[in-house]
Amino acid sequence: MDTMQTLLEHRTIRKYKSQPIEDNILNQILEAGFKASTTGNMQVYSIIITKDEKRKDEMFKFHFGQAMVKQAPVLLTFCADFNRFNKWCEQRNAEPGYDNFLSFMTAAIDALLVAQNVTIAAESFGLGICYLGTTTYMADKIIEFLKCPKGVVPITTLVVGYPDENPELVDRLPYKGIVHNEFYEDYSEQDIEEIYREKEALPLTKKLLEENQLENLAQIFTKNRYTKKDNVYFSQSFLKVIEEAGFMNND
Repeated sequence: MDTMQTLLEHRTIRKYKSQPIEDNILNQILEAGFKASTTGNMQVYSIIITKDEKRKDEMFKFHFGQAMVKQAPVLLTFCADFNRFNKWCEQRNAEPGYDNFLSFMTAAIDALLVAQNVTIAAESFGLGICYLGTTTYMADKIIEFLKCPKGVVPITTLVVGYPDENPELVDRLPYKGIVHNEFYEDYSEQDIEEIYREKEALPLTKKLLEENQLENLAQIFTKNRYTKKDNVYFSQSFLKVIEEAGFMNND
């Protein structure tokens, strides 16, 4: 499969076969990740592989009991990691100044760029993936379980394995809803109506509204999926993780 076809046919996979991933394939996928763009070529990220069934059982709990965590043969946890880089600096008589929020963002962006490279590489081998947003929700527990030292924060997790389903392509917003030429042109009420019309008209949307007894799709996001209460709670939890990891020095 060529690169454009791989990108345009991306599907999130939530059901996996138990078939293991051969080490040589996994290593190639990870090597492709290492080729991702990175700030200043510092590569301030790490990847933790989980294959052991008992350890996946524990990760299953951290990721809100999603069955695919147990089904798939491999979990990859991508971490923002200044621990390694700081140690290198200190061993070379170079004083690191990376105990701040900007450095955390730098490392988090690096980790996500690598994760996306890994995703594309995995799909080119016929594998499927699913990103787990629960990584940041449960970062404190994951840090403890994976024995991450100070300076290392989990950013996202990929479930990787051979698909046991072939779901339809998920809808996406139209070009007009995303791309701005030369400057950001804010959206009018009419623009919003046009951009979300197709998504709101989908049979899946109608089904969700009936199941949740809500008026519209926006309410499914604000009242059910990503509520303000949950957002505030997990924000506070993750900010504490970032601080304890040594990234909030304002001096």
